[in-house]
Amino acid sequence: DGVTEVLAYRSDTLQDKFVEVPCSEDYESHKRFAGCTPRKCGRGVTDAVITREEAERIRRIAERGLSLGGSDGGASILDLHSGALSLGKHFVNLYRYFGDKIQDIFTEEDFALYRDVRQRIQQRIAQVFGISSSAMYLTKPTFFSRMNSTGAKTTHDEYWHPHVDKVTYGSFDYTSLLYLSDYSKDFGGGRFVFMDADSNKTVEPRAG
Repeated sequence: DGVTEVLAYRSDTLQDKFVEVPCSEDYESHKRFAGCTPRKCGRGVTDAVITREEAERIRRIAERGLSLGGSDGGASILDLHSGALSLGKHFVNLYRYFGDKIQDIFTEEDFALYRDVRQRIQQRIAQVFGISSSAMYLTKPTFFSRMNSTGAKTTHDEYWHPHVDKVTYGSFDYTSLLYLSDYSKDFGGGRFVFMDADSNKTVEPRAG
């Protein structure tokens, strides 16, 4: 019926907000891994994992990397983990494509911060869901996304269609998003929406 609830406003500074939701019955048909597969399901929002200063540093890393390429459509991807970078309608491996020039783009400190933040997010997920972080594994890449209002050219550009990560990637049990810009300050639109049976629950992005 078009009802919308705001789960997190941009103006909110949240230590930890967790909303438990019933686990989907679809989980019963998936292979379960003791100590990793969720025993409870829900959504957490927090501003306590990284500082805004760290968010700005990470954003600069992403901007430097994305300056090497960019999608013809509305969404560009940079994945420091696998090396994938949007270039036109395709992806290239930036480590092979640019070779030694990468050392002029990223420093060891950049990679150290990236690894540290990734680990902190993993530890927070484990803490919130009551599992051991050593039981969690990165099954799909971590990547930066930059979006604009350009029309989609490929299916990779269509970030705005309703989807379930567990359906798209069967190995997903947890998904995390780290925002590096502010809703209504750096961009318009772009809220994150959980589409529930009773209402849409939205998150207004806030850096960090």
